[in-house]
This record gives sequence, C-alpha cells and structure tokens, in this order.
Amino acid sequence: MNEGAQQVRVVVVGAGFAADFHLASYQRIYGVDVEVVGIASRTRSKAEALAKRYGVPRVYSDLSAVLEDPDVNVVDLCVPVHLHGEMAVAVAKAGKHVICEKPLVGYVGQGSTPKMEMYRQVVQNLNSIRGAFESNGVRLLYAENWIYAPAIRRGMELMEASGGTILDIRGYESHSGSASEFSKRWETSGGGALLRLGIHPLSVAIYLKQWEGLRRGGKPIHVRDVYGQVANLSKIPTFQDTERQWLATGWQDVENWSLSVLTFEDDTVAVISASDIALGGVENGLEVYLSNARVKCNLDPNTTCQAYAPDPSVFAGVFLNEKLEAASGWSFPTVDHEWVSGYQKELQDFAEAVATDRPPVSGLDLAEEVITVAYALYVSAEWGRRVSLRELNDHL
Repeated sequence: MNEGAQQVRVVVVGAGFAADFHLASYQRIYGVDVEVVGIASRTRSKAEALAKRYGVPRVYSDLSAVLEDPDVNVVDLCVPVHLHGEMAVAVAKAGKHVICEKPLVGYVGQGSTPKMEMYRQVVQNLNSIRGAFESNGVRLLYAENWIYAPAIRRGMELMEASGGTILDIRGYESHSGSASEFSKRWETSGGGALLRLGIHPLSVAIYLKQWEGLRRGGKPIHVRDVYGQVANLSKIPTFQDTERQWLATGWQDVENWSLSVLTFEDDTVAVISASDIALGGVENGLEVYLSNARVKCNLDPNTTCQAYAPDPSVFAGVFLNEKLEAASGWSFPTVDHEWVSGYQKELQDFAEAVATDRPPVSGLDLAEEVITVAYALYVSAEWGRRVSLRELNDHL
C-alpha cells in the first residue's frame, strides 16, 4: 500500500447478480487497504446470505443507514437502472464516492414517451449528477467491466504499438434474454437490448476513440452522428408459442434487438449489435480495424476449457457460462470469470483511485458520453434517420 493512501471502506447496495461478482472481486484486490464493511438490500435475507458467504460484517436495510455511517467512504450501486441516478446523487451529497454499474442513468418512464423527450430528461439528469459530484468533491467510478477485460487491455497494447489509426470498430453482445422482470419494462430498465447489452461494446468503442485522440493529439475524439435501429423480434406474427420455452419473453415496451452505427469526429465508424434472441449462451466480442492492423477481442465464450455432458444432471449446480440454456452437450465453461470479464481489474482501479485520490480509468466523462449517445440512438431509431448530437442538443 502506498504511504499516505487512505483506507477504502465499501458498502455494496444490492444483493443480486452484479453484487455477487463485485463481492468476489473485492477479495482479490491487492496493494490497497480496502474492506467491504456492509451489504444493503431491501431483501434482507439475500443480503444476509451474501454477507455470510463473503464474510461481510454488516447488513443494512436501506441506503439512508449507509449514508449516515461515518466509516463508509465508497458506495457500490448494484441496483436496477431506475435507481441509479437518485441514489448516486444522494451518496455524492453525503460526501461518499460512488461505484455505479452500467448504465449510469436511464429514462424512468413509459417506453411510448417520445424519444427526444427521453433524451432531454436524460441530459438534465446527467447535468444534475455532475453538479452533485463536483460540488461535493467525490468521484463517480463508472463500472463498465469490458474496459478492464484482459482481452480489451491486451488489444489496446497492440493498437498502441502499431501506431495505426482506428478506422472501424465492430462490437456485439448477445444471449437468450434476461430473466429479470426489471429488464422488461422501460420504467425500470431505461431501455432494452441497446442500453442493457449494447452498452458494453458501445462504451468500449467510445472509450477507444477518446483514448486514441488523447494519445495521438492530446484531445479525445467524440461521437458526432448516430444511426440506430431497434426491434422486438419476439412479437412478430411468426414467433410461435411453442418457441417460447427457449428465448426469454414478456418484453413489454423495450426492444430485444438493436443495431447502432456511430460516426466519430474524425469520420471513422463503429457498428454495435445487441440481441436478446440468441441461443447458446452469452457471446461478447469486439473487433478493431486499424490502418495497419486488425485486432479481435473475444470475451465470451472462450475455448480455454471445454466440457461435454450427455445430460444436464452431470454438471448440476455448476456455473458453466452466463445465460447457457442447457448444461448438456458441449459447453465452454468460463475460466476465472471475474478476471476474464474485467471485474477484478475494474475494482482494483476503483480502489486505487479512491485510496490515492486520482481519476479512475472509467469515470463520469465516459459515462456521460455513453448515455448521451445511447439515447441519441433511440431518437434516431424513432425518427428513422441519421442524427447528429449537435442537432439534438439544439432541440434542448
């Protein structure tokens, strides 16, 4: 631990899927005096179960008790999207740093709301969040794990070594859909596949161009124009009832498929796809075309370990791969999920940033551009044409 570094005392808010990944990763942080001192959840039984599993000493029933605890200086928000903005501002006003799962905010309302109105409200929300953090001298640590994934970081080393220009970025995330009811309603998820899945490769594409601009010219390269398309493919007439045992259904006013095309200030491009209608487990990846090289980053699935079982009972109770529908046949069991997915490196960076009072690799500036671009894509999809961010901001 660096001399003079401050202690990092964390409370995880939420006791679901993301909280479990985060808690496992905290145990692997090194060189920093960090401790998870509590878990907060409205479902106390889930919080207690997680606390027991990870040796966490306290359980809080709500956020207000966390904010009043002087021992806590970091709050890790692993809660549904519709709670992110309000909770982040409350924590910042209490003088504590915030780790917030992706996406930072979303429009909280009906999916039938005109998308330009959604864009307007999201921009206002982002401005309020920035004001709260800047006026209280605390940091927003944007938990976009893809940016920290070893495949992405190694790819960046190669891109930098090549000295080439990033011309075209293609990213994707797909699986057979979320089981969470929060994900199926706009008022709790802030959007569908574009915001929930596409946000990962979208964030990395935006981050890479910011990084390239700073590295080569001292100024980040931002998104200029977008074109978006969305659909709910499980609502088409030919999707039969008999098919619904495999793909997640029940989507209400959100999309389960999206395509996003970004044009940056230097006229380079990115194409991002996201889908909740893909069987076979999660698939995550990014491909970067440079002027003198090509780099592929494969996050999931990975062939490091392969397994075969004639019946699902053979591997019963074993985590093989995220969103895998069946444990029979050939599978690609994830090896060291927290490391491969970037969670370990992400929380290591956040702990070091708080302890040494430095900016994180993934922070508020990135989160703002990502969310702004995502909602610009929704506007584009509704308007049926390419739009520029300048045009949308002129409508505010």
